[in-house]
Amino acid sequence: MWYRFRPYVSVASRRARAAKKTAELIKQGRVLVPVQAERKIAKSFWGQAWCKHLESYSDYANRLPRGRTYARNGSVLDLQIHPGQVDALVQGSELYTIQIKIERLPANNWANIKARCAGEIGSIIELLQGHLSDSAMAIITHPDGGMFPAPRQISMSCSCPDIAGLCKHLAAVLYCVGARLDTQPELLFKLRQVDHLELIPTADALQSLTQAKSSKRRTLESTELADVFGVELDPRGGPEAGNKGPKMPAAKPDVVPQAAQPPAAAVSKKSAGRTKNAARSKKRLAVAKPGKNESVVEHPAGRRATRQPQPRAGKGRR
Repeated sequence: MWYRFRPYVSVASRRARAAKKTAELIKQGRVLVPVQAERKIAKSFWGQAWCKHLESYSDYANRLPRGRTYARNGSVLDLQIHPGQVDALVQGSELYTIQIKIERLPANNWANIKARCAGEIGSIIELLQGHLSDSAMAIITHPDGGMFPAPRQISMSCSCPDIAGLCKHLAAVLYCVGARLDTQPELLFKLRQVDHLELIPTADALQSLTQAKSSKRRTLESTELADVFGVELDPRGGPEAGNKGPKMPAAKPDVVPQAAQPPAAAVSKKSAGRTKNAARSKKRLAVAKPGKNESVVEHPAGRRATRQPQPRAGKGRR
């Protein structure tokens, strides 16, 4: 048995056919949500994580390159993401209908994700923008127990004549899912049929989590307290045990001694005595101004005295 494939259609021809078919569908009243991927198909955390997870499976390695080409040249005319299912229209040689079914995230996996991410995600904005801690990212993107489906959880169908499990049209749709997650990351949770708001802790849950973390803080043992403060603690503990021990005398406040001050009357009497002695000394030192031909000599005690005039040199007595 052999299969006859349709002739190759250039990119320009596919784009022209896609534009024509899009106009017809819109005229019929169908709402289309096309995906035009750029050179870099996904840019956000969620989109890149989806594409990286997709490329990690060797079963898809042969068909993914052609799928990237279809995703970049605008061949995906419509992409609708529903709970557990993706519906799409891809323009190839003809317009092909795509349907991808993904199993619901197992309940135990979702419970494990919520338990391990408790306290790691602060708000819905952090979750949708991918501003997560490294541990939360590792939990959500884990290949086995994370949010992304494994190949065994995916069933796909395409109306094209290719009998391969993953044709280029299906690969293009899978890549475009990653591009859609750039702008609408909540669709991943919708696709896996779980509520992403359950990852955001409520006020009560946040309070209990904070109390649980604070109770885990390390406390000092009694022996460590004795080493730190240099005191001996009763091993029985408690206020009753503490009351049975000997009481230490209360420390008296330190009083700085001051020098004894003499009475005010004694101070006044002593000052008067000093003033009187000073006056006497001054009186003893005060003497008359020496006259002519008189000499002044200093007394050993500090008093000045005058001597009689000395006879002139060269003249004898008469």
